Amino acid sequence: MQSQHAPSTSTGQPTDTAASTGSNDGGPAAIRAEDVHVTYADGTEAVSGVDLAVEPGECFGFLGPNGAGKSTTIQTLVSLLHPTAGSVSVHGHDVVEDAQAVREYVGYMPQETSVDPELTARENVRFSARIHGVPAAEREERVDELLDVVDLADVADDLAETFSGGMAKRLDAANALVHQPPVVFLDEPTTGLDPQARMELWDYFEAINDAGTTVFLTTQYLEEVDRLCDRIALLQDGEVVATDTPAALKAAVGGDVLEMSLAGVDDAEHSGSTGKRGATDRTDDPGPARGTELRDHAASVVRSANAFDDPTVERTDEGLAITASDVRTGVMELFVAFHDAGLTVTGVDVRSPTPDDVFLSLTGEAIDEGETETTAPGRESRHGAEEVTR
Repeated sequence: MQSQHAPSTSTGQPTDTAASTGSNDGGPAAIRAEDVHVTYADGTEAVSGVDLAVEPGECFGFLGPNGAGKSTTIQTLVSLLHPTAGSVSVHGHDVVEDAQAVREYVGYMPQETSVDPELTARENVRFSARIHGVPAAEREERVDELLDVVDLADVADDLAETFSGGMAKRLDAANALVHQPPVVFLDEPTTGLDPQARMELWDYFEAINDAGTTVFLTTQYLEEVDRLCDRIALLQDGEVVATDTPAALKAAVGGDVLEMSLAGVDDAEHSGSTGKRGATDRTDDPGPARGTELRDHAASVVRSANAFDDPTVERTDEGLAITASDVRTGVMELFVAFHDAGLTVTGVDVRSPTPDDVFLSLTGEAIDEGETETTAPGRESRHGAEEVTR
């Protein structure tokens, strides 16, 4: 997507041609990490052998739950932390031996907003331009351009302390990009934002990537990587468990996903409930056990009906989620089998797999998205799943 607001590619960024023009034709990778380990002073190993190679102009996503090591990795990539073992380079510059050059090549937007609340928006970006070495003759034009890009031109002279969370995040993005770095690192840039503010930042990140900037994005949000990223790496417990395009990773799940709600499951789960899911007034209440029995019976029918080729069956809060390559063609046969078995289907949704499905299939865990994340249309949360069986 091209944008009329995409930053220009004029001066104000490093000019070392050998380092800055890496490509698939033999130049250095925009970001390269080889067997990177990071161990803190207390002995905690936050990153365990990470290998990455990000090409110039790529939008690369780093997806994982809280505590997976995403922020530690990104801080190492931008030279704020030194790897305990392994090596990291940005456009051919080693983050330990040539940290200053690395910092000239990168823009970094941390999780926590780093704007100065006692300065105006214009003063914040002007200060960032100065410390990043933007030539004095170009600063004001660059400041005005970026404030327009992040839709803060109308409040350019207001103090940052008066800004909403979304406005502060957009100002942070302007600060990180004021020197037009070839590589931008975004550490969970939209966490905590409302959907509208998130979409506005997505538009801007797409625009700078379309203009040629390499974007490295860490996130918990599944829609974010689906919309923005050319490739993603899945991180669990400090280790990369898979790297590929979103489409290829989702194809590896094994097909589309059929989500089915079953009559009686929800009623059984809430039988005798005190108002909290799973809580009951009597210790001998059969409700939850009945719900599990219904799911187990349905899962058995799925496997015995042979409606699908090698299905994966997952028990969910409402019933079952079935993944198979031929879900769409076998669903009617399964309905007949359910009817014959005395099972009533009250809701059906067939969808393509999501990054969450990929992560769950590879690790056995679901990604714990932020509390403010909204569920994609047509997709129910499956974080309450009990197990995965074949």
